[in-house]
Amino acid sequence: MKIVDARKKACPQPVIMTKKEADEGADEITVIVDNEIAKENVRKFGIQAKYRVTSQNKEDGIYILLKKDTESKIMPEVPAGVLNEAFGYLITTDKLGKGSDDLGRILMKSFLYTLSEKKPYPCFMIFLNSGVKLTTEGSESIDDLMKLEEGGVEIVSCGTCLDFFEIKSKLKVGSISNMYDIADTISSSANTITI
Repeated sequence: MKIVDARKKACPQPVIMTKKEADEGADEITVIVDNEIAKENVRKFGIQAKYRVTSQNKEDGIYILLKKDTESKIMPEVPAGVLNEAFGYLITTDKLGKGSDDLGRILMKSFLYTLSEKKPYPCFMIFLNSGVKLTTEGSESIDDLMKLEEGGVEIVSCGTCLDFFEIKSKLKVGSISNMYDIADTISSSANTITI
């Protein structure tokens, strides 16, 4: 049993510390964190790395137990031709192009609508910086992004960015991710298109 004390560690340190132990072949890892975001990020990593994950809140922190799961995960089947796993989008702004901000917002809305109507869909869409505003309450693109997500597109927003703009509680589509997972997705992709 390996113990990872990740209390007072900023994102993505708890995940990186956990991954180090997993890479060394640990079958059981107990990770101690002190906030829900770190807990969720470690939980996601554990599931992706094929561990069974349980957690318990204690007085001195949140204890997350990762136990190696040898059973294969059954993933939902996505119809052939719906996703193009060769590429994804990194969306770093809520506007498309430079010049007029008003025009940029109109163009971004049109771009996301067009993506939702055109197949094959990208494999993933990652929202960073002001791009996270597109996945939160008040965005005119929520319905288009939900359609993409229902079609199998992985939609994630940067947790640090949502915190910076104080809109984490307003997330409407996709999930919250951390820089470790974002970097991993981008580096694993054959082609990431940045907007």
